[in-house]
Amino acid sequence: MTSRPNHKPKVLIIGCGFGGLEAVKALSKAPVNITLIDRTNHHLFQPLLYQVATAGLSAPAISAPIRHILRREMKRGNLTVLQAEVTAIDAADKSVVLDDGERLDYDHLIVGAGATHSYFGHDDWAPYAPGLKTLADAFDIRARVIGAFERAERCADPVERAAWMSFVVVGAGPTGVEMAGTLAEIAQHTLAQQFRRIDSKLARVVLLEGSGKVLGSFVPELSQRAREQLKRLKVDVRTGCKVTAIDETGVTYEGHEGDVQLINHLPTHTVVWAAGVAGSPLGRSLAATANAELDRAGRVVVQPDLSLLEHPEVQVIGDLAAAHSYDPDHPHAEPTPVPGVSPAAKQMGRLAAANLLRRLKHEPTEPFRYRDYGSLATIGRRAAVVDLAVPVFGAIRFSGLFAWLFWLFAHIYFLIGFRNRLVVLIDWAWAYLTFERHARVVAETPRATESASAPPLQDAPDTQPLA
Repeated sequence: MTSRPNHKPKVLIIGCGFGGLEAVKALSKAPVNITLIDRTNHHLFQPLLYQVATAGLSAPAISAPIRHILRREMKRGNLTVLQAEVTAIDAADKSVVLDDGERLDYDHLIVGAGATHSYFGHDDWAPYAPGLKTLADAFDIRARVIGAFERAERCADPVERAAWMSFVVVGAGPTGVEMAGTLAEIAQHTLAQQFRRIDSKLARVVLLEGSGKVLGSFVPELSQRAREQLKRLKVDVRTGCKVTAIDETGVTYEGHEGDVQLINHLPTHTVVWAAGVAGSPLGRSLAATANAELDRAGRVVVQPDLSLLEHPEVQVIGDLAAAHSYDPDHPHAEPTPVPGVSPAAKQMGRLAAANLLRRLKHEPTEPFRYRDYGSLATIGRRAAVVDLAVPVFGAIRFSGLFAWLFWLFAHIYFLIGFRNRLVVLIDWAWAYLTFERHARVVAETPRATESASAPPLQDAPDTQPLA
């Protein structure tokens, strides 16, 4: 056990995502000792992570060192920041175990460990279809995408070349739609006329979705508009398609033509997984020692105030929490599930901190109420959909250029730090004027793409269409 420097309650916060960051800021002026643990040294603005993966932004533009972000809080003398990975939580012993075996005790615990990729029981797909949760994921995907065009340039066989120039995105939620639209823009504009033997405009981007529509959380009108905008970007959108296999040769999926079930195979070497998420493995550790329940996605089922039933000193926030929103103005109304989005995580972090302080004062805690300000997703250049919840006026929905501008400035506003806002604004302005994506440098071709080596270069014609 670690020694306590004073008699203030010891608060342990796991994860410096949106929720953890808000919890630290809310508690920094309170008479408590705070220890923040994260396995990286930076906070990441995940909504723009796909921009790093598609070479639109550099990593520092959407991330910042934790110690820099919390420098004012650290000056108050009650915050310790540790870069370490928590491998286990022992709720009965009120302690956590770090990756080097060190054990830290706590009086109060806030767990915001986030989520990871879910392949629905097919983890063997992961090497061929990386998801997008971390900077490392973004660098991997960027290398695969840029490397695919480079391999196509070297490839003499038209069939194999077509596979290298085919890109498949699985899952048509906001991340999948944004990724597919940006990949299409890269092929149509950014890389145009930059290769001698291939025409990047002949690249094919396929978006596969198991349900019947894209952006399933949006109203049907906006979902249809998003589909139309993707079509204008030359993205091949295929809904009602269930992926059954992913390997080095491509993606196999089930589709329907009328009442007939068809098995289709898409030859490709570049697949991006955006179809499912699961709670952090820490959720299982916490559930085992705290006698807590997990939902089907591995998220921890929490009480209305975000705590655990048998361990009220433990609160779970963000993507790891299977939380519901409660309306105090309508106490008999059915609580609604909370979506896994950054505004929800921020609100959870603030409430967890407030309820912790209420417990210290022996006051009753308050249930979580999610204030939904709306949803937005960008499809590509001058194309986006926005669904806002405005008090008094109700729902305001729009799409197209104005929606794209709204999405752009909203994301700039919520970025951490003035420098990041300025850098992103300049990068986006330059990309809009020139179609250039400056962050196209990659360290090396990823190993996953080496499994299907290109044949030796022969006297191939300057341009070959897709087979």
